[in-house]
This record gives sequence, C-alpha cells and structure tokens, in this order.
Amino acid sequence: MNRPVIIAVAGGSSSGKTTVVDKILKDLRSYPIVVLKHDDYYKDQSEMTLEERQKVNYDHPFALDNDLFYTHLVDLIAGKSIEKPTYDFETFTRAKAIEVVNPAKIIILEGILVLEDERVRNLSDIKIFVEADDDLRFIRRLLRDTTERGRTIESVIDQYLTTVKPMHYAFVKPTKRYADIIIPNDYSHDVAVDLIHAKLMSILNK
Repeated sequence: MNRPVIIAVAGGSSSGKTTVVDKILKDLRSYPIVVLKHDDYYKDQSEMTLEERQKVNYDHPFALDNDLFYTHLVDLIAGKSIEKPTYDFETFTRAKAIEVVNPAKIIILEGILVLEDERVRNLSDIKIFVEADDDLRFIRRLLRDTTERGRTIESVIDQYLTTVKPMHYAFVKPTKRYADIIIPNDYSHDVAVDLIHAKLMSILNK
C-alpha cells in the first residue's frame, strides 16, 4: 500500500470543522477514508470524581494524549490497524468502547488542536484551518452542548469564559499560521473544498 494522504482540519470550537470534513468526504466517496477525531484522545480520567473532571481545562494541549494520537497515525500510515479510544462527553472521560480503525488511502484528522503538535503537522499533506466569528462559534457551542452533551446553559457559559475563549487565543488560533488553506466558515466554502479536492487528486495521481 502506498503512503496514505493525510489531511489535518483544525479550527476553533464549533467553527465548522465537521461540516468541512463532511463536504470533503462527499466528494471522495470512491476512496477508502478514515477520520480520526482528536477529541477521542482526551486523556482517561476515570480515577477522578465527576466534579474534578468538570474542572479540567479541556482546551489545553495537555488534556490530550498526543503521544497515542501520533503513534496511531504512524501505525495507520504503516498499514497497521489501530484500536482507537472513544470519549464520553457526558461523563468527561474515556468511554469503555474501543473502535478498530483499519488503514485507508486517505486519513482525515479533525480537532481544535490537531495542528498544535509539530509531529502531526510534519506528517500532514494538506493542513486546513476553519475560521468563524467568535459569537457564532459560541452560539453553536451553546446549542450543541445543551442538546447533545447534557450540559446546562450555565456550565457552557462558564466553561467558555474560563477556558474555551482564553485557550482559543493562546493555543488554537496561533496554529492558523501552519495552515495551507484557511476557510472562513461564515460563508459557503464550496470553492475552498473544490481547491482541496483538486490538490488531493494531484497528490493521489503522483
């Protein structure tokens, strides 16, 4: 198997990364693709109480097991299957379920801090940063966390003000300088996705 193409998609919380990934996937249905969500690699915190877990800064790079994420990426590139962890956002720790992921021709990495690790950047062929207005991201996050993750409005607001917003400017937004393509998600991004598709085809056809 030839080396797979690695696409890294970063950006602030609720900036629209998943929407962009879904559009890329739609255009590449004829290729075997896997998506590695960086969120699944939050460190296991089962030894902590729920109250302690709720106080953890999940927007800091240290909250993620980047060594395991990198190792799994290297294994997939080498043609090996991996046993990927999964994360439970309602209990703030890893779930018991493990997902077996097989190698594929295209590997998409998605997460707010996926471009923060130099090792991962160096393995990525196409690096994308999805950008959106801060107010829009907050509204999206509020709706998502209260409807999908069992959070209260008060807890979402508190987390946003104490960790999400300051960490975005300290660690997430600075990784924009590593991106090959910056997508403003306030508008339609069909042109950007078309450019990504063209570049991807160029790499695959070499």
